[in-house]
Amino acid sequence: MRTAAVFSDNMVLQRCKDVRIFGTCTQREKAITVSVPELGVSTPAVIKNGRWEAVLPPMNACDSCTLTVTCGAVKIVYRNVAVGEVWLAGGQSNMEYELHNDKNGTAELKNCSGENVRFYYTPKCPMKDEVLAASEAESRWALPSEKSAEAWSAVGYYFAKELSRRLGVTIGVIGCNWGGTSASAWVEREYLSRDVRLHPYLDDYDNAVKGRSDEEMIAEYDEYTALQNAWGERVEKCTRENPGIKWDEVLRICGKNLYPGPMGIKNPMRPCGLAETMVKRVAPYTLAGFLWYQGESDDHRPVSYCALMTALADNWRTLWHDDSLPFLTVQLPMFRYADEPDTRSWAYIREAQMNFFRTVKNTGMAVALDCGELNNIHPLDKAPIGHRLYLQSLSEVYGLADRSLTTPPIYSGFTASGNTALLRFSNCRGFDLRGELSGFETAGSDNVFRPAKAEIRGTEILLTADRPVLSVRYKWVNYAGVELYGKNEIPVPPFRDTHDI
Repeated sequence: MRTAAVFSDNMVLQRCKDVRIFGTCTQREKAITVSVPELGVSTPAVIKNGRWEAVLPPMNACDSCTLTVTCGAVKIVYRNVAVGEVWLAGGQSNMEYELHNDKNGTAELKNCSGENVRFYYTPKCPMKDEVLAASEAESRWALPSEKSAEAWSAVGYYFAKELSRRLGVTIGVIGCNWGGTSASAWVEREYLSRDVRLHPYLDDYDNAVKGRSDEEMIAEYDEYTALQNAWGERVEKCTRENPGIKWDEVLRICGKNLYPGPMGIKNPMRPCGLAETMVKRVAPYTLAGFLWYQGESDDHRPVSYCALMTALADNWRTLWHDDSLPFLTVQLPMFRYADEPDTRSWAYIREAQMNFFRTVKNTGMAVALDCGELNNIHPLDKAPIGHRLYLQSLSEVYGLADRSLTTPPIYSGFTASGNTALLRFSNCRGFDLRGELSGFETAGSDNVFRPAKAEIRGTEILLTADRPVLSVRYKWVNYAGVELYGKNEIPVPPFRDTHDI
């Protein structure tokens, strides 16, 4: 009998919900019981096809107790278990971004041992093999300390720190993220197959691996890994010796970047792969909800991104046996590389993220437009993003705050009159302007957008153009300054709209 790797000493169990405890067993093991003696709860497991699962009844918050799993003479005891709130922090590199790299990470690490937060990092393995088994054997829940918290998700930590202080309970974060990944890597094939808009993700992969054996794919990826590691060492040396060198010159000196390597069963960037090797290794560990910060690697297919996120949320909620499990996302901040044109691709991703928030139940969205940096795809200050996710949890999950305090004014429509357009906003108590109002554009019958004069009028904004207005948009770029905020200090998210006449 074994429990899943996500169960260990110092773990956090979800309060006030049925709690699933699960693992694997042999055919000889017929009776397994799970209990929390200090809280007086005990339940037998259901055993089927080499897997067992027990469901503990809802428990109140507890700072420290034990969880016991018994099968005959075999007993597993997990100590210093807390009962509080558990959130899964998913996505790509900006969710993965480690606390020691954060702008204020050094100071946070020196003081984090007093915070009531704990962290489990889902092992990052692209395949179900002996490496995954060994990594899971070494994985465990960690308590906060200057050393142990270095590699924690900075966003997840800041979120948990605030939430713990507000709720007065232990907050557990399960890190389940991998830099550079498309959302398609985190979705099972069945869910991508259901929507024709998502078939290109599968078609690209299927065409890339057609006619190749597993052994060939593994060998090709191992060869790529060796070449890419050597290339990375050259790049690191080149940039260290030549501060400020442009990327084109780095590539000329160091050679072509081969990332993400050949598609195949060992490439973590492949569609559906991490759903199998990471997500399903921790599901259905009982959660309060999901945190999601991703989208950068799907900007080549922004039109289908809302559908992709909808499939992901549906898939994950099914895996966790809860179709209403909260899903809080981060809307991408401003970003572009200084020497590249502004393709507006991130504007479309932000729109898709807004549509996901508007159309999928039990979601929240932390607007992070002002949290980006020119020329740095990994902004250094993650505290504002963790804070805004925390605010979303207060209004959308815990009912402890009104949306007027946690969500910015959101564009809801406009009325055109000749060369003017009056923009309306929901959830608006007024605006806070930090600089010159800019980023508003209008288009007429030629569908060519041009800058428009903007004027705040209470809870509305009046645009004035040089021709009749049919369409409007705001901050429809990858990168620009951010000046317009709600009274709650959260920036107004970008939008576009075509007037229906």
